[in-house]
Amino acid sequence: MALGRPHAAPLVLREKDRPELLRWSKRTKSSNGLAQRARIVLRCAEGEPSSHVAGALGVTGATVGKWRSRYIARGLAGLLDAPRCGAPRQVGDEQVEAVVTKTLEETPRDATHWSTRSMAKAAGLSHATVSRIWRAFGLQPHRVEHFKLSNDPPFIEKVRDIVGLYLHPPERALVLCADEKAQIQALDRTQPIMPRRPGIAERRTHDYRRHGTTSLFAALDIASGTVIGETHRRHRSVEFKKFLKRIDAEVPDDLEIHLVLDNYGTHKTPLIRRWLVRHPRFHIHFTPTYSSWISQVERWFAGLTEKQIKRGSHRSTRQLEDAIRLYLATSNEHPKPFVWVKTADEILASVRRFCERTSVPGH
Repeated sequence: MALGRPHAAPLVLREKDRPELLRWSKRTKSSNGLAQRARIVLRCAEGEPSSHVAGALGVTGATVGKWRSRYIARGLAGLLDAPRCGAPRQVGDEQVEAVVTKTLEETPRDATHWSTRSMAKAAGLSHATVSRIWRAFGLQPHRVEHFKLSNDPPFIEKVRDIVGLYLHPPERALVLCADEKAQIQALDRTQPIMPRRPGIAERRTHDYRRHGTTSLFAALDIASGTVIGETHRRHRSVEFKKFLKRIDAEVPDDLEIHLVLDNYGTHKTPLIRRWLVRHPRFHIHFTPTYSSWISQVERWFAGLTEKQIKRGSHRSTRQLEDAIRLYLATSNEHPKPFVWVKTADEILASVRRFCERTSVPGH
C-alpha cells in the first residue's frame, strides 16, 4: 500500500491518452520537459502520492501538483506549453516537435549533420523557419566541441596535488609550470605580404615556405607571472637537462622548486632522473594524462601563439627565435600571473557531472 498524503483530487487517466503519454515519456534527447510531465501523470494515475512521485523524478511537490491539476482540468492539452502573445504561429507544435526530434535523433543520408536547407526539405518547411526553430531551442548542428577525459588512475590525487600548489603554495618555495612548445615552424609567405590600409585588411598568400623549426622550453612562475625560457633546435632529454640547469641557476639557492610537468617521455628518462636525484630541491609534480588544461604555462603558450607566431612571417629559424625571445622579454617586463580560482573539489565535481551526462548505460 502506498504511504503518504492522499491527493486532493484523484487523477483518472483517460485510456485514449495512455499511448500518447507513453510516447512522450520515452523522449530522451528532445522535449525533455514534456517527457517529465508525462511521467508525472502516469505515476499519479497509478495512485502514487505526490511526495513519492516528486522524490522518484527529482522534482518538487509543487511541480507534481501543477501538472496533475492541469491534466485533470484539460487533459493532454494541459501538459503543453501555454501559447504566448503575438501573431499566431503558422507552424504547429507537431511540426516544431518533428524538426527538433529529427535534428537531435537522426542524420541525413548524405551528411553527418543537418543544414537548414536539408532539414527544410525533409520537414517541408522553409529554411528560415528551420533556422528560427533551431535558434529557439539552442540547436547548432554545424558546431562540434571536443573533449578528452583523463584515464590516469591517480587522476584525483594529481588534481588535488597540483591545485593545492596553486591555491596554497608552500613557504620558501617557487612553483613553476614548465613545458615545451615543440616544432615551432619558421614560415614565410611565397609572395610579399600586402599591408593593411583604411578599409582593406592585410593580405597574404595561402601557401608558405618552411625554413626550419625550433622548440621553446618555458617555466612560468605562478606567483609573479615571469617566465624562464630558452629555445633549442632539438627536443630531447639532453636539451631538457640544460633547461633544468638554467632554472637551477636563476632561482635563489634558499628556495625549494616545485615543478609541474606533463608526462612527455623526455621528462622521465634515466638522464633526467639521475640529475633530479643530485638536485633534491627540485620536486616534480606530474599532471594527469590528457589534462594539459591544469598546467598554467599552456595558457602562456596560447598567448605567444596568438600574438607572435600565428601571423608571423619568418625567413629563418634564427628570425623566429629572435621573435620568441622578444616576446619573452616583453612579457617579463610587465608580468601578470594567471589567477586560479577553482578548488580541486569543484573541478572533480565538474568532471563527475560531465561523466554522468555523457555516460552510456552498459558501456
